[in-house]
Amino acid sequence: MKIFFNIVGCIALALAVAGMALPLVPTTPFLLLAAACFMRGSERMYRWLTQNRVFGRYLLDFQENKGVTLRVKITAIAAMWISLLYSMYFLPLPALQIPLGLMGLGVTAYLALGLKTLQRPSRRGLRQIDDETPR
Repeated sequence: MKIFFNIVGCIALALAVAGMALPLVPTTPFLLLAAACFMRGSERMYRWLTQNRVFGRYLLDFQENKGVTLRVKITAIAAMWISLLYSMYFLPLPALQIPLGLMGLGVTAYLALGLKTLQRPSRRGLRQIDDETPR
């Protein structure tokens, strides 16, 4: 059974990476699926994924807090619209452009309004607290 979970996890991770560049291929659901599969199939792969420089913090934020930072939201929306507009430009058929635009608006609305925005403590704020602590 572990082999099955690892294979599905690798496929989901590949689709998540593809979703970073391709319009209409979602990144987050595939990334969460990969994490769930690796959690059951390989502790080493799960640890690698959650400690990964690109996906780790994002994945843990989403799993633990059900949200992402404002920076992640802005990056995701910008990347999505760049790829959507590129696709719409090369598919000059309104029958394809309109659904792409509507899906983009839906995903933008979800990211902007439906997904919790997490706050990161500023380093400056932490330093101020440390400076006020008696030594």
